[in-house]
Amino acid sequence: MTSPESQSPAPQPEPESKDRVYRSVPAIAGGVLLLAIAGWLGIDALVSGEGRTQWLALALMLLIVPLVVAFTLRPAVYAGDDRLRIRNPFRVIVLPWGQVASLKSAYSNEVLTESGAKYQLWAVPVSLRARKKAARREMRATAQVRRSMGQDEGRGSALGMRAGLGHGLGGGGPESEGPARAETDRIMDELRGLHEARHQVETAQGEVTVRWAYEVVGPAVAGVVLVAILLAVG
Repeated sequence: MTSPESQSPAPQPEPESKDRVYRSVPAIAGGVLLLAIAGWLGIDALVSGEGRTQWLALALMLLIVPLVVAFTLRPAVYAGDDRLRIRNPFRVIVLPWGQVASLKSAYSNEVLTESGAKYQLWAVPVSLRARKKAARREMRATAQVRRSMGQDEGRGSALGMRAGLGHGLGGGGPESEGPARAETDRIMDELRGLHEARHQVETAQGEVTVRWAYEVVGPAVAGVVLVAILLAVG
């Protein structure tokens, strides 16, 4: 008579961390508006047009709609613990953090790989206007802090000691909020911090993969060919 073997409990799968998703809200809003205009004009041409006009309207919609979607609604950046996935207009790039060399911001936000390849982050566009506004806010905050410090010094040492004690205990003030930064620059700071934290982790190693978005390229190419044929036929 044999005793039943003791069964060890099955290991519980570790909960998967959700990716941080970054997208451009102005681009999405603009894309929706452009699609609405293209749909309105295209459907009107299909309904009320005659002869070659209907075919030309169909061809133009087949060309324009995928391009609008590709450059406005499609771009996104997914940042996880182990990889960075970039969905650009015509490609999807998957970069394990171990393959990322740096993230740079100039006139565009880009990621550089260890092999020297460069990929632009379409979903995180640089706004020079937002940078200038953030710089002006930072200058005003700095000037306000200096004025308040000068006033505290003029009121006497006792008041200055109380003000210093308040700051030491975490009292509010422009300095406690950190430097003003544009939204896309803050996003890049988050990505750099995640890269620094996960660059050497074993699960964040692997190969870079690039996949073409044929679901966008195919209709756009078909639209170009159809427009060219219609124009050639006359």
